[in-house]
Amino acid sequence: MPLSSEQPPPLPVSEPPAIEQPRTVEILGVPLALTDYDRTMDWIDAMIARRERGYIIPAAVHAVMVAQEDRTTRDAVLGGALSVPDGQPLVWAMKLLGHSDASRVYGPELMARYCERAARNGTRMFLYGGRNQGALVQLALNLRRRYPGIKIVGGYSPPYRDLDDEERTAVADEINRSGADVVWVGIGQPKQEKWMAQMQSSLDAPVMIGVGAAFDFHAGLVPQAPAWMQSVGLEWVYRLAHEPRRLWRRYARYNPRFVLGFARQFVRQRAGR
Repeated sequence: MPLSSEQPPPLPVSEPPAIEQPRTVEILGVPLALTDYDRTMDWIDAMIARRERGYIIPAAVHAVMVAQEDRTTRDAVLGGALSVPDGQPLVWAMKLLGHSDASRVYGPELMARYCERAARNGTRMFLYGGRNQGALVQLALNLRRRYPGIKIVGGYSPPYRDLDDEERTAVADEINRSGADVVWVGIGQPKQEKWMAQMQSSLDAPVMIGVGAAFDFHAGLVPQAPAWMQSVGLEWVYRLAHEPRRLWRRYARYNPRFVLGFARQFVRQRAGR
């Protein structure tokens, strides 16, 4: 009996996981996701699997308030695919508006947890930011020690000034050549939000994530506030004590304005009910 010349039917191709967009709560005009660390990381994985592009903003009070004053920052914040509440005061605000399931997704912790996952699943990551090239090298070294097997495929520490067109093109080419799936951006708010909005169309990497001070924390250059201070919303006090010259104007300007602005929103929404 001759063997059949028919080819076996092709194996079914598994569909990439769906991208589940979480519900949001608007705080002073910024939609913040009702999500947690695991669901945020699943969202990142789904974006990579589908090769869709977008950037994540772990939003602190600073970013929300600067967006009230600066149109470019507001456009960049609203242009993000996912904004998560990085600051504990934002979580409290969401809960006060009736969303008891609101949960903090703190940028440095998200980076740590996703690096642990990436070391297992092979996600390729690029590091953009850092105080200087030496600090960036230390960050990469620490991450490789902490998460054996992690794939850091490149890094660039930009100058403090804005890049010109030629430099932006060179950076985009370097990131694209690296084959990165995720670009971690640590150049501070709101600069990183503007950079991600500007670069999104030039990069092949599906996901960019702006994590600000996470680069300094994970490189061991700046200590993180104890967990108890973070949980009671006093992380800003700890950071101010360690970097007073850099941070005092920010906190003195924006913290009171946030309290007043949210108080007005809260009263309006209660009256509307």
